[in-house]
Amino acid sequence: MDRLIYEFTEAVRIAMAQIRANKMRSALTALGVIIGIVAVTLMGTAIRGIDIGFDKSLAMLGGDVLYVDKWPWIGSEDWWNYVDRPYVHPEDAVALNRIIDSTANSELDFAVFSGTAATNIKANGLSVSNVFTRGTTAEYGRILTADFAQGRLFTESENDSARQVCILGSDVAQALFPSRPVLGSTVTVQGQPFEVIGVLARQGSFLGLFSFDNQMVMPLGAFRKYFGVRNDGTEIMVRMKDKTRINEAREELTGDVRRVRGQLPGQADNFSINGGEVFKEKLDPIKRGIAMAGLFVTGLSLFVGAIGIMNITFVSVKERTKEIGTRKALGARRFTILLQFLIEAVSICFLGGVVGLGVTYLIFTAVKAAMPNFPIEFSVVLVFVSMIVSVATGVLSGIIPAWGASRLDPVVALRYE
Repeated sequence: MDRLIYEFTEAVRIAMAQIRANKMRSALTALGVIIGIVAVTLMGTAIRGIDIGFDKSLAMLGGDVLYVDKWPWIGSEDWWNYVDRPYVHPEDAVALNRIIDSTANSELDFAVFSGTAATNIKANGLSVSNVFTRGTTAEYGRILTADFAQGRLFTESENDSARQVCILGSDVAQALFPSRPVLGSTVTVQGQPFEVIGVLARQGSFLGLFSFDNQMVMPLGAFRKYFGVRNDGTEIMVRMKDKTRINEAREELTGDVRRVRGQLPGQADNFSINGGEVFKEKLDPIKRGIAMAGLFVTGLSLFVGAIGIMNITFVSVKERTKEIGTRKALGARRFTILLQFLIEAVSICFLGGVVGLGVTYLIFTAVKAAMPNFPIEFSVVLVFVSMIVSVATGVLSGIIPAWGASRLDPVVALRYE
């Protein structure tokens, strides 16, 4: 064991000496490995960022909530197949709750109706346009994933009496009341005064497409007075008891909504059941595309790098043929010679991997500084994967020339010019 350790450390020392003696050659040889490691780490970072962003967005949307709509969220290009479907109404949610309550061992918990619209809000001479406005019941508090920065949600009695109160998203509150107290203030919606009774904590955006901070929530009773509910902005939010059983919950909900709609067997569903998983299905091909592109660049770069390292190792063997002969004549084992050149190849790849990780981390830091809210994460797992790939590349590219060096005849090697 002591001999093996000595041979290993001596091989590392010789490899480092050779790399220092041929700095430019070693750097150019490692370039392919550097590019490959940068590609594989950036690919992994991008995919991880997509997953993080989606998970955060899904959490804001409600990972345990299904949505009954007229339209599917994705894939409604053939709109003519959906345009004649009936809208969702508050009475549908009431009927759906009766069915859920009467179903033994139901996968569903409860249903909440929601009407939505885009409107302008004014206060203190300031205005915010295209605010996502939701009218719903007090049960919405059981689905709402955001915390309250200030205040509260309205009560069921406030909803039944159509009291004109509202809850603002953080961006809307900041825009309308930059230096004034928000709670108890009045905003104007559809020309009508609404008292602000709550402000939601900052949430961010859904996949960078929709901001949850640019919204207002009001009682359904007040919403129906000024916006109505017979439009495309109606939906029923249904919370599941166990989000890991989404397929069973979706199947049960489909049957329940068909009962509410009075649809006969064989009739096509005249509604859509949406959820966060439909976005996941769309994201998966994007992730696969990034992975395929990254693997192609990585594979090509590492292949070119491996060929370069193999070539340089062959050149190194030729340059040091006499040295090999001398060492073998003095009793060096074949394994010792093989280990020396193999470690030299692996060392170049290892250093290339370290440099590649450094370049990736600099890019990662620059992106985080420029876009703080961009979902991106530098995973420790990628570091280990990158170094394993680097070492494997060195072993595969260096084994053939190292094996050839170890098999040299010492007599022939000593006579080599």
